[in-house]
Amino acid sequence: MRTLAATAVFLLALPCVRAADADQPNTLTPAEIADGWILLFDGKTTFGWKAEGEANVQDASLVLGGKTATRAISTTEFGNCEIRLEYKGRMQMAFDADGSTAALGAVSPSAWQTWHAKVQFDAAKSSGGVSFTSKVAHQVEMDVTYKCDHLRFRLEVPAGEQVSLRNIKLKPQGLKPLFNGKDLTGWKVFPGRKSQFTVTPEGWIHVKNGPGDLQTEGQWDDFVLQIDCLTNGDRLNSGVFFRCRPNEYQNGYEAQIHNGFTAEPTKEYTLEEYDPNTHQLMGKKKAKYTAIDYGTGAIYRRIPARFQAAKDRDWFTMTVIARGNHIATWVNGIQMVDWTDNRPPSENARNGCKLGKGPISLQGHDPTTDLNFRNIRLGEFPK
Repeated sequence: MRTLAATAVFLLALPCVRAADADQPNTLTPAEIADGWILLFDGKTTFGWKAEGEANVQDASLVLGGKTATRAISTTEFGNCEIRLEYKGRMQMAFDADGSTAALGAVSPSAWQTWHAKVQFDAAKSSGGVSFTSKVAHQVEMDVTYKCDHLRFRLEVPAGEQVSLRNIKLKPQGLKPLFNGKDLTGWKVFPGRKSQFTVTPEGWIHVKNGPGDLQTEGQWDDFVLQIDCLTNGDRLNSGVFFRCRPNEYQNGYEAQIHNGFTAEPTKEYTLEEYDPNTHQLMGKKKAKYTAIDYGTGAIYRRIPARFQAAKDRDWFTMTVIARGNHIATWVNGIQMVDWTDNRPPSENARNGCKLGKGPISLQGHDPTTDLNFRNIRLGEFPK
């Protein structure tokens, strides 16, 4: 079990800051999407959060608290990151690390307030460390260091209080490029297939025809991956595979690329439910989605994308966070999947839960395949 050197809780009374712009909350600008920002709140649901107590969505805000104490914890673990949010009310913002916390408490007026923090792992510490820095109103700064190897964001509201939040944005930090924009150094084409993988004059990976598979030489297990994708046709099929079996064809988890969606949820999928402790199949349930073939951002054959967030012939950014048996995806900064693989352990993700390292790969699906990829970057979770 990983432990903290000490359990610390830090409280800070925050000064007033300017009211935030209320236009189009819970959205990202094209520049923010290209820069790798994602939303932790979609403005409509509590998707991506585990809430204990009173939690609901009102007027495009995440409203926590009331008569009872309320806690909301992000279901995804994050590594190095920058986070911004807007809030009004009284709350405590915390970072979990094996049950211990470093937290900020805030007392604010009824106007919207802004909060900004950076979390950075300290590789120089033998047991792994994190430096936490927050800057509020561009005046107050605080540094906290504690030992951990992962973070969940936790929002706590005491009984009798209520807090509203919006524009909860996070940007992964420390990601390194997997593609140099010049050639396919660090990648290899699976032999004997039809896809053509080239590098364009603009510095993009282009995949034409199919089927085919372009695999990284490196391997990863727990990571944050971000990649820009462009489909040069209608409802083209491709995917980004991860935790693959080395030197095997398209064998791993697949973050689906397919911008085929209907206006209403008409496509029925069968979803499997496994016991998290015994890993036994508990049952199957049917659910309807708008995604025609699982949809962009889905984990193919496991869980469909919630809705359409990308368009054909437009660049979009997909984020994949794999941490243990939990996998989450975002498309253009909007979370599509929040899935825990409770299947029995396996070295093959087709057959069960694979936790070990494997290559990343790009799929050429069929003769209509025509896609570009760029700005491929990855950050590992520290061990």
